[in-house]
Amino acid sequence: MMSFEEARETILSHVDRLETERVELLESLGRVTAEDIIAPFNLPSFDNSAMDGYAVRAADCDSRASLPIEGYIPAGGVAMPIVAPGTAIKIMTGAPVPKDCDAVVPFEEAEEADRQIVLKAKVRPGQHIRRAGEDVRRGDTVFPSQTPIRASEINMLASLGRSFVEVYRRPVVAILSTGDELVEPGQPLAEGQIYNSNSVMLAAAVREAGAIPLVLGIARDDRECLRQKIGEGLAADALITAAGVSVGDRDFVREILTELGVKQILWKVNIKPGKSSSFGIYDGKPVFSLPGNPVSALITFEELARPALMKMMGRRQFIQSLLTATLQEDLRKIPGKIFFARVRLRIAKGKLLAWSAGHQDTGFQRTICLADGIALLPAERGHFHAGEEVEVHLFSGTLNLAEAATGER
Repeated sequence: MMSFEEARETILSHVDRLETERVELLESLGRVTAEDIIAPFNLPSFDNSAMDGYAVRAADCDSRASLPIEGYIPAGGVAMPIVAPGTAIKIMTGAPVPKDCDAVVPFEEAEEADRQIVLKAKVRPGQHIRRAGEDVRRGDTVFPSQTPIRASEINMLASLGRSFVEVYRRPVVAILSTGDELVEPGQPLAEGQIYNSNSVMLAAAVREAGAIPLVLGIARDDRECLRQKIGEGLAADALITAAGVSVGDRDFVREILTELGVKQILWKVNIKPGKSSSFGIYDGKPVFSLPGNPVSALITFEELARPALMKMMGRRQFIQSLLTATLQEDLRKIPGKIFFARVRLRIAKGKLLAWSAGHQDTGFQRTICLADGIALLPAERGHFHAGEEVEVHLFSGTLNLAEAATGER
């Protein structure tokens, strides 16, 4: 069996970024830039007031100086070409500062009466003026290619006049659950049947990662049904199957994948849960075959499939950062495999603390709902003591550090 690190590196080495596309600005949210964003002009593009107040010459403003108001410039207005010495111009935030003025006095630092102002405080040259180009200069690389786009990046793009941006395409990820025992949620259950939770769970995880899920439904444990459904899935940018990859007498998924031309790259990884996971390539597209157990399927998606999707979407950092947490109770496992322990997390006095989220058997689905993240327990050890530090990563979309500080989700 491959080690966890070797398996993940192998998968990532077989996955490439997708092609790019030009999208409207708002549609770029959550995507990744496929071009360097170069400033076409300065930001600010002109000297402007940072406050509502009065534009003045600092040299005219001795303490208790009295200045007549000789004009008014609103935001969006035009600066006066000439301002007489010893006068003030009422000005609003964002309005252009006249060239003759080198300071802005906020309203609260002056008293106005009869179109005169009396200053209450000393005035410094340059105060409350945003200078042209002090934020961004024309020709600057504002952010490079492969930058994730958040609301803040959209603000900058809009401020630079961009209404479209080149981004990496989001992969369409086909999702197929297999098994005769499966029934779609909302349908009545017969004896021995269970609901197909894997399809919607993996679709949610794919969407949470930023990709586009394509749910193919259920493939029965029958070669022709599997062949048809898997064939549909291979037309997508990536395929994820759940179940049918172990060594049971009706586990046909790997055989059918091979028959359809999928090159198997790895099968079985030295991890728990998820040992039977496999990975292959079809026409350059990744094919992940994950365990049928929902807990195992979600954990192996997070650890093996999600990084590959992030790379396909152009991310520079596609492996989630590990945090250090201090165990608050003993954890035990069988030595020999890396163990992905579901843990609850909380911040107290600036430290990240971890507890078991409950029973670690993969049959206990509620434990993964209670978990905030996964602790990666090294293969060679079996006993981890309270007070020890372990490496953890957060489940995407389930916890932020502010929530961890209170323990509330």
